[in-house]
Amino acid sequence: MSLLIPTHNDYVDAHGALDEEQEFYRQFELVKDHKDEQGNYKYPWSFEVVEGFFKQADDNTDDAKFNYAVEDFGRLKSWSEIKQDLQKLNENAASNEQYKLIFFARHGQGYHNVIVEKYGIEEWHKHRRFQTTDGELTYAPDASLTPVGIKQAKENNEAWKRELSLGAPVPSKFFVSPLQRSSQTLVLTWNDLKPESLKPLITPLIRETMGESLCDKRSPVAVIKERFSKYGFVIPEDMPEDDIDFRNDLRETMPEQTFRVHSFLQGLFDEDIDSDNKVDKESAHANTFISTTSHAGTIRCFIVALKHRHFTISTGGMIPICIKGTRRVD
Repeated sequence: MSLLIPTHNDYVDAHGALDEEQEFYRQFELVKDHKDEQGNYKYPWSFEVVEGFFKQADDNTDDAKFNYAVEDFGRLKSWSEIKQDLQKLNENAASNEQYKLIFFARHGQGYHNVIVEKYGIEEWHKHRRFQTTDGELTYAPDASLTPVGIKQAKENNEAWKRELSLGAPVPSKFFVSPLQRSSQTLVLTWNDLKPESLKPLITPLIRETMGESLCDKRSPVAVIKERFSKYGFVIPEDMPEDDIDFRNDLRETMPEQTFRVHSFLQGLFDEDIDSDNKVDKESAHANTFISTTSHAGTIRCFIVALKHRHFTISTGGMIPICIKGTRRVD
């Protein structure tokens, strides 16, 4: 039986806070034309979802019940067709356009998720998120996977094995949140499936919502290195030893976090730009398929930034999204 089943809290995470979502769109309209001191746009890329590849982009798919792991990842075509179609789209794209398929994976069940289910979301927001233990379970800081979370990641490993045998691509780049539950999930999902030469990059921009909830405070860099360097994880040289971005008295808002993941997308698509500010076709083709492993709040913000339909992601869940990026040329 699959463990990748959405809960009511997962559904609320995916569909709530509509006022914050609209606030992001309002704020983005005010700054989307801003330029830096060199005259470059701060947000040169605009994004749109390309439909027709996956059921998750279809409004008729019931996201509260859908389980990608037992439905071929939700694909509407064979992997051969998906790869050929995306290759053609990139080949025929204008010099300021490119297409990517990003697999947005959520970490498996962490001990903080157990606390939410145990006491309820209201008790979590009032008290439990400011604590590290309930006397039985330690769930903060930097919550780790539970035995169920480990099994969810292993279920994903088996699902990927099936899809790879059917022609699914191995992503060319792996990005992962610095929080250990996401890194543990990536290891258990991918370590025996991807080439050792593909080094996962720990990426602060895709960490969970920052502040107040102690489960979302990351470990020191030395601890992260001890845990994950043996798996080839690369830690940014400028990442501070301690989590100076986390504040006990202030929670990051959805608009703030969405700007953060928007910056990640801007940088990701910019990696395929040549010295003439045009898309390098070879680079775009080589980097069509991307993996991120992060969190429910982070994926919700990606969905907002991309204007994808709301979609419930279970702990350990994943959503593939085909994206067209268009870069300003003026």
